[in-house]
Amino acid sequence: MKIILVFLFIAPLAHSATVEKDYSSFDSGAPPETKSRFAMLDDVRILANGLLQLGHGLKDFVHKTKGQMNDIFQKLYIFDRSFYELSLQTSEIKEEEEQLRQTTARLQINNEEIKNLSQEMNSKIEDLIQNKIQLQEKVWGLEDKVTKLTITQPSMHETEEISSLKAFVEQQDNHIKQLLKIVEDQHVQLDRQHNQIMELEDKVQEPSLFLPPEFVISLKESTSHSFGICNCLLFSFLGAAPDCTALYSSGMQSSGVYTIKPNGSEAFDVYCEMKFGSSWTVIQNRVDGSLDFNQTWDAYANGFGELNEEFWLGLNKTYSITKQGDYILRIELQDWKHNKRYIEYAFILGGPETDYTLQLSRISGSIPNALPEQTELRFSTADHDMDIINDFNCPENYLGGWWHSECEETNLNGKYVAPRSRGRLDRRKGLYWKPKKGRYYLLKSTKIMIHPTD
Repeated sequence: MKIILVFLFIAPLAHSATVEKDYSSFDSGAPPETKSRFAMLDDVRILANGLLQLGHGLKDFVHKTKGQMNDIFQKLYIFDRSFYELSLQTSEIKEEEEQLRQTTARLQINNEEIKNLSQEMNSKIEDLIQNKIQLQEKVWGLEDKVTKLTITQPSMHETEEISSLKAFVEQQDNHIKQLLKIVEDQHVQLDRQHNQIMELEDKVQEPSLFLPPEFVISLKESTSHSFGICNCLLFSFLGAAPDCTALYSSGMQSSGVYTIKPNGSEAFDVYCEMKFGSSWTVIQNRVDGSLDFNQTWDAYANGFGELNEEFWLGLNKTYSITKQGDYILRIELQDWKHNKRYIEYAFILGGPETDYTLQLSRISGSIPNALPEQTELRFSTADHDMDIINDFNCPENYLGGWWHSECEETNLNGKYVAPRSRGRLDRRKGLYWKPKKGRYYLLKSTKIMIHPTD
């Protein structure tokens, strides 16, 4: 705009100079007059002023252009940096995908080898079963002969036959024991392989990795098939399974009530919940408050309730399961707004001589911890409270047996209280989860489960 104004000032000057020149040409016949060699002072000032405004306009234009150029350079720098970071992330994803593919290939090879070995073992076990049947028939024949021996004196030939048959029976028994030991070792290896494949499936489901889903399904089916064959045959020799996880590995993969027989314990019924590619043994379930959990010490020790509804499995049964090895304790919670949370612990459960002492170590979870870790917590009920804190009986005042420490950290066996209850004492006696530093969770349902560690 300023440049246009300058031109408007200069144009009249140029026009006046042209007119003067024309007048001088028409008046050439007149006597010449002496004219000044310098321009008029006013014209010079006008011209200088126009040039000055032109310079200021150009200067402002240059400053604006520099600013725009700086903005463009800044955006280009940011774009280059983002592109560089994106290229690094892409390279890392490609490397992880390649490693995962290599691991998948190795696992597939191992799984094929294990499957072949399992088939060979199944064939040997079938042969042993046939030998066992034949041996049983010979034993029955031997019993008949022994019965006859009570009447007649056996001959030397019969005595030698009995000795050889006895030696054969002992040899076959040792052979069966060795084979069962091999089957148990193979079961441990298959369990470890199964866990690796489950971790691989979790990684394959991430959006940054692209593996064909039919490949993952084939891995899972082949692994489950191997587990089912070995474990079904193993349990046919050894009897009932030691826990729900073993039942799942043997091919029983539907949630429900099953009979288990932990090592060194009598058989009893439990509720097995199939989830996360395995089976968990449920030791507590509360959904609607239909069962009163304000029970005696003996009730909590032996268990109460219906396994298909609300129940407490029993401290004796839980201890008989956990003393077989290392287990994970998983607590699932749901509040009255239908928000679901969970927390998992590595734990050690003591026997009846310790009042079923519980020691916890948090592994993971979506809710703040409300139970002391690395501390021996004794289970107590209103009629069996060995640790009365400041003359304050936790089970009697808060209802329900639990591993109390400070009487306020949590109580998953308390009174079932709906949110409409406004009494503070009722809420404190209710079913709740209260971290030391965190909000107070009044619960609608709870579930406590255990599962062997890897």
